Order: sequence, then C-alpha cells, then structure tokens
Amino acid sequence: MILAAVTAVVYGGLVLAGGFMGFRKAGSKPSLIAGIVADTLLVLAALLMFFGQPAGAKLAMGVAALLLVFFGMRWLKGRKFMPAGLMVLCSVAALILLAWGGAL
Repeated sequence: MILAAVTAVVYGGLVLAGGFMGFRKAGSKPSLIAGIVADTLLVLAALLMFFGQPAGAKLAMGVAALLLVFFGMRWLKGRKFMPAGLMVLCSVAALILLAWGGAL
C-alpha cells in the first residue's frame, strides 16, 4: 500500500504543477483550481492509505481515472501532446502503479 500512497502524492504533485503552469502560461484559473482540487484529493487519498484505509486507494484511482478521461478527450480533440497527451501518459502510469501497489 506504500507504493500506492507514494504514487498518489507524486501524481498529485504533477497535477498541481500542471495546474499552476496552465495558470502562469495561459492565465487559466480553471486549470489552477482543478489542479489544487485534484492534488488535495490525491494527498487525502495518500493519507488514508498510509493509515490503512482502503477508501484512499479507491479515491486515488477514481481521481486518476477521471483525469485520464478528461485529458484523453482533450488530447483527441486538440491532437496536441502538451499538456493533454503528457497527462494521459501520467494518468495511465499512476493507475498502473496504484493497482500494482495494492490499491486493488
């Protein structure tokens, strides 16, 4: 479960950094807010996992799956790898590590 918790924290940091970059580069407040909310949920999930609560793993996988769908749709629509394609790859990697780390 430790691998899953660490994955949630690292993935949350990447999501937060992406939201901040979207705000700095394009002035997108929705990117910043979404990054903060997703990071908060992922850190909460990691804390729950550290304390042995299975709900934390489900929360982390749910957030990662939602971000995968969201960025997957943006990537298909815009056909640009940055930032949507990169976030799809990060989301897939996070889901694999969460599942492998004991989240399932």
